[in-house]
Amino acid sequence: MTWTTQATRLTAAAAAAALLLSACGDDDSDTNGNGAEVDPGEAADDSEVGDLDAEFITIATGGSSGVYYQIGATMTDILADELDSDTSVQATGASAENINMISDGDAELAFTMGDATVQALTGTGPFEDEPREDLMAIATLYPNTVQLVARADSGIESVEDLEGANVAVGDVGSGVELNAQMVLDAYGLSYDDINEDYLSYAEATDQMANGHIDAAFVTSGLPNPTLVELGTSTDFVTVPIDGEGRDNLLEEHDFFAADVIPAGTYLDEEDVETVGVTNHLLVTSELSEDAVYDITAALFDNLDRIHSSHAAAEQITLETVTEGIVVPLHPGAARYFEENGVDLD
Repeated sequence: MTWTTQATRLTAAAAAAALLLSACGDDDSDTNGNGAEVDPGEAADDSEVGDLDAEFITIATGGSSGVYYQIGATMTDILADELDSDTSVQATGASAENINMISDGDAELAFTMGDATVQALTGTGPFEDEPREDLMAIATLYPNTVQLVARADSGIESVEDLEGANVAVGDVGSGVELNAQMVLDAYGLSYDDINEDYLSYAEATDQMANGHIDAAFVTSGLPNPTLVELGTSTDFVTVPIDGEGRDNLLEEHDFFAADVIPAGTYLDEEDVETVGVTNHLLVTSELSEDAVYDITAALFDNLDRIHSSHAAAEQITLETVTEGIVVPLHPGAARYFEENGVDLD
């Protein structure tokens, strides 16, 4: 399955979210949180956004050792330079916490994975019965790859081998933990079958190096900095997410797509099959069209700086800003993209 195909499937997921939120509409529409139907690849009506400016901008990212944080830190520097804004990058537990920060007014921009965003729209998972109606997108960014790694001496060579093992599953409520639960379920396992530990990337790799953790789930762009560092001191293997389990994931969850970890990314001599999820840069609907236009222009006029922040960021392009999108584009972002020849249909 290609990422282009995944865009189609994620659009369908957004449509399902719209039905759950509004009990009306059709299979090709989403809601903008105010009852109006909006195609996920289009902007909401100008009247549906707030009037706050971009004088203060906080970007909610992920753990300070992760890819989100590295890219987000570069984005805050760009926004400070280009807009003369008071900016900050916030280390967080990633997707679920970031969505809460957007909704609570504690952040203006946030990195999230498509799966957590769909759950926020539908009021499921960590957002049970509390659907979030204020989420818009500046753009989709790059695919996050689900990476399951295990100490080479652990004997773990498949997901099924995790039974009875000490496994780091990410921070509580993070997109990583969400992925871990879904992967285990796809192979007929649950937390009842493992000894789960809620650890950040840095904590997980430290514990793997010390021999206290056998395996860890890491969902990020490639390569993940903490895994690169781990490989300098500890032999580990990348465990494939393949076979019937992967088929189950792809069939049951529209936001997953087939992915691969290329040979040589870490210590593996061959490609490793897995799955991935598209990342979004979300924005609060409270920001005005002009403010989001300025933010979008500052970021995408300086893509070279963003690309230099991490190898994964090189996949952020004007051509892919709506690929896999699950929420409406903010009107300010849509205006910038249209002015720059991006087809939003």
